[in-house]
Amino acid sequence: MVKVVQLGLGPIGQQLTQYLLERPGITILGGVDPDPAKVGKDIAVHAGLAKTGVEIVSGLELVPNIEAADVAVISTLSSLLKVEPQIREAADYGLDIVSTCEELSHPWQTQPECAERIHKYCKEKGVSCLGTGVNPGFLMDYLPSVLTSVCRTVDYVKVERIQDATPRRKPFRDKIGAGLSEVEFIDKRDSIRHVGLEESVRMIADTLNWKLDRVDESLDPVLADRDIKNDRIHIPKGNVAGVQQIGSGFIKDEEVVRLVFKAAVGIRNSHDTISIKGTPGFRSTIDGGINGDIATSAITVNAIRSALSAIPGLKTMSEIQVPAFYSKA
Repeated sequence: MVKVVQLGLGPIGQQLTQYLLERPGITILGGVDPDPAKVGKDIAVHAGLAKTGVEIVSGLELVPNIEAADVAVISTLSSLLKVEPQIREAADYGLDIVSTCEELSHPWQTQPECAERIHKYCKEKGVSCLGTGVNPGFLMDYLPSVLTSVCRTVDYVKVERIQDATPRRKPFRDKIGAGLSEVEFIDKRDSIRHVGLEESVRMIADTLNWKLDRVDESLDPVLADRDIKNDRIHIPKGNVAGVQQIGSGFIKDEEVVRLVFKAAVGIRNSHDTISIKGTPGFRSTIDGGINGDIATSAITVNAIRSALSAIPGLKTMSEIQVPAFYSKA
C-alpha cells in the first residue's frame, strides 16, 4: 500500500484526492493546507466524497504518523522558488515527491541554481522529485519527444494545443484572462499567461540533444467574436476570451521548436496536434483535445509509481520509468 500525503487542497488538490482514493493500492495518510477554512475538515468530505477520518492540517509536521508516508503530492504553486521550501520539507521526511508545479517540469535552463539546489538536496535525502502535469509535463513536451523515437532524422517539432476553455475550472479561465477588456488584459499581462511554455521548449530540445541559442515567447489576447453567455460565463463580444501564447526555440537563427498554446472560451474544433519534420515526417492529432483538469490529476497519480522507483534527485518526465495507468500500486 502506497501512503500519500497531499500538500495543497485547492481545486486540483480536491480532484487529486478523488483520484487517489479511487485507486487500489493507494491510501491518503494526510492532507496539508494552511487555509484556516480548510484545517480540521475531513479531506475526503472537502473533495465531495464520504468521510475517511483524515483531517486536513496546517503543516506537514502535524500529519499523524508522518513517518509512515511514502510520497508527497504537491499541488500548491506554479513558482519553483516558492515551492522549493515545500519540496525540502517533504524531503526531510524521506518522501518522494510528485508535483504539479509548472516551473518544476524542466527547470535546468530556466532556473539552474534553484534546480541544482533541489537536485542536490533530494539526492542527499535519498528521494526523487518530479514535476509533471498535462501541460507542461506531457502534451507539449514529453509526448512529442516520445514520438520522435521512430524518426531517423528530426529537423523541426511543432505542437499546437488549441482548447475551448468553456468547460475548464474558473481558476483556469481567470489565468487566461477570460472576460477582461483589452485594457484590463494589458494591465494584468504579467500574471495572465500559461506557465511552463519555455520549460516545454527546453525539454524537447534536451531530449533531442539540441543546444538552443535562445527561446522566444509571445502572448496575445484572443478576443470574443460573439457574445458568449451561459449560466457560468458571460463574455461580451470584443472582450478577452483567452490567450494565444507561442514559444519558439532557435539554433542560431533557425526555429527548430514551435509551441502554440491557444486557450479561449468559445473556441471551436479543440485539438492537440504534433507535427514533426524529419525522416519520417508526420502529423498526429488528438481530435477534441485532452481535458487538462482531468489529465493533470490523472498523470500526477500515475507518476507516483515512477517516482517511487526513480534514482534520487530532481527528475523530468524524460528521465523516469514511463508512467501509465495502473490499477494497483
